[in-house]
Amino acid sequence: MRIGVLGTSGMADALAGHWVRAGHDVVVGGRDMHKAKQLATRLGGSAKPAGLRAAAEFGEVVLAALPFGAGASVVRELRTPLDGKTLIDCSNPVGPGFRLLTQGSLSAAQQLAAASPGVHVIKAFNLCHEDVWRMAPPAFDGRPLAVPVCGDDETALTHVHQLVRDAGCEPVAGGGLERAGLLEATAALFIGLWVGEGADAQAIAPPLAYAAGPPHEEQEKAESASR
Repeated sequence: MRIGVLGTSGMADALAGHWVRAGHDVVVGGRDMHKAKQLATRLGGSAKPAGLRAAAEFGEVVLAALPFGAGASVVRELRTPLDGKTLIDCSNPVGPGFRLLTQGSLSAAQQLAAASPGVHVIKAFNLCHEDVWRMAPPAFDGRPLAVPVCGDDETALTHVHQLVRDAGCEPVAGGGLERAGLLEATAALFIGLWVGEGADAQAIAPPLAYAAGPPHEEQEKAESASR
């Protein structure tokens, strides 16, 4: 797969590293060519440096590894080379006090889609710190990390599900792009719990078998014991 990367951030480094090792062709695009060259050299393999437009033109899939607030303007500038392509948004619109900056407006992912109506935006990879994505693979207690993926185009979703697996993770269907805001709100909540409260966010949800309450057999045992 040909992958263009917009930006030279830590997320660009962490995610593109998996894709280079998986054998994909990667072009790192940046406004600062020195930083793009540094990142491409660090990634090694097929990775090559370029400007933002060249990276957008190269990729059949493009990663927008850009901070919230900059992404929409960059994508608007590149709407012609991005037209018809898969664009992955991994940003988190989280501000001071772990506040969701898009409250009451379009999600960050939807803002990218509005900036370039012909692009197929997919929300993914936004729930973990860049150093988690540097793990090879990101797995905990022997279980690969699950990655929610939101989007509307089936071909784009197929591309991103494959890239999730190439990072050693398991894709989870998160619904259409209208649900991207839920992922971004989840990130704001989790970051606040992790950083602000020192809480284990993973512990707030029961295992899947208990999502709708205790299994029937356990419920009967509990009721018998309370009599």
